[in-house]
Amino acid sequence: MTTQSIKVAVITASDSGIGSRCAEMLAAQGFDIGITWRSDEKGAQDTARRVREQGRRAEVIQLDLADPPQGGQSLQQLIDKFGRIDVLVNNAGTNIKADFLDVKFEDWRNVFSVNVDGAFVCSQIAAQKMVEQGEGGRIINITSVHEHTPLPGSVAYTSSKHAIGGLTKSMALSLLPHNILVNAVAPGAIATPMNDMTDADVHKIKMPEIPAGRPGDTHEIASMVAWLCSEWATYTTGQSFIIDGGFMLANPQFKGY
Repeated sequence: MTTQSIKVAVITASDSGIGSRCAEMLAAQGFDIGITWRSDEKGAQDTARRVREQGRRAEVIQLDLADPPQGGQSLQQLIDKFGRIDVLVNNAGTNIKADFLDVKFEDWRNVFSVNVDGAFVCSQIAAQKMVEQGEGGRIINITSVHEHTPLPGSVAYTSSKHAIGGLTKSMALSLLPHNILVNAVAPGAIATPMNDMTDADVHKIKMPEIPAGRPGDTHEIASMVAWLCSEWATYTTGQSFIIDGGFMLANPQFKGY
């Protein structure tokens, strides 16, 4: 991806779940890792320990995208610690369950602040540094299957994920002249703490409404992120990769809705 030996990847919300697994897999791919956390510092330090066990450098910082400009300052501090950035994975996100007639504007704005404004601010900061470096880069937005299909009862979440899909495409076109490739990864139901599951649940919990019959493993998401950061993904930009065990084929949430 770059001719210099040290590459840096920053993954937001890498204190657990998909973000933590991305940090591990990118460390295995040779990246030094910037780790951010909002409320779980212990989880972030555990991620950092696993990165360091692979012989890679890890730096940790608190980053809260409920205030996107402040979160952007935290990201800039992390980039300054390394002196560069080659990959940004926008993994931080939030959800408020409320349907269209019931959602409060302040809740709507909070979801958009974290999911959309935060991704925009962090991506712009990272891209500006990548342009300055002149060696290209990768930006990957972790969205959701609900970038492509509504989640009943979560209008703000659905709208924000659709917005990130549009942001991904716009960024991809804008940044391609600088050899910065931008893509999205859209997970379905994954065994993460956010979904009240652990890795051990992947082959224990049955989900008959999903054609695969089970939740996804964080490895199955992080491996796509790792590929998108590899030398073999240089002809791929502006895409959204759905990894959902066939959920989108069946779209079970709309039966009888």
